[in-house]
Amino acid sequence: MQPHGDESRPLATLTLPSRIVIGTAASGIAVAVLIHLAMMFLHVAPANTLSKQQAGLISDYVYPEYEQNWKLFAPNPLQQNTDVQVRAQLRAQGGTARTTGWTDLTARDGQAVLHNPLPSHSQQNQLRRGWELFSSTLDAQNRPTGERGEMFARYLRRIVMLRMSGEWTRGGERIEQIQIRSRTTAVLPPPWSAEKISDKPVYRVLPWWQITASDFPEGATNK
Repeated sequence: MQPHGDESRPLATLTLPSRIVIGTAASGIAVAVLIHLAMMFLHVAPANTLSKQQAGLISDYVYPEYEQNWKLFAPNPLQQNTDVQVRAQLRAQGGTARTTGWTDLTARDGQAVLHNPLPSHSQQNQLRRGWELFSSTLDAQNRPTGERGEMFARYLRRIVMLRMSGEWTRGGERIEQIQIRSRTTAVLPPPWSAEKISDKPVYRVLPWWQITASDFPEGATNK
């Protein structure tokens, strides 16, 4: 007995309108994928005429969901590890002041990511990108320059206060100032390499920052 229809060609059993809908949907998906791949390639590839002409369009598409922090054909891979550390000056209700020890925020992010199959974007990139953006605006005295520098400084303060304000004010003390520093160490060469690199950390210490109400997370207050 001859089977009904052509089971080896399921599309052949569909009506013409159904084929048109499926074909249109498949074409739309293919075009969307091609556009996405083209945008991402132009974003990470070395600068060229097209990427310069369409820089605004590419940035609007990529940021913030598809941000990439590496470049194709990069000649110099990462050779340093940078940790962001912070401490605070606190004052008790009786007027006694004290300075906390340094807290390594980067190490805390590393612990949060370790063994986590689906780490959040903030755990992986928020602090790191905040420091990279801010440090690029610093002058020889480690002070932010220009409007972008001040904006990045506020952003970095808010990251710190979001993570640390509750911990610092737990004893009823008031946060008066915070200080941030970076600790940079070289990525050591593999054991078989004859290259000699110092493993001594290099610190970049910023001036103290006065804390205001605008630096606190929404709903939090400085006691």
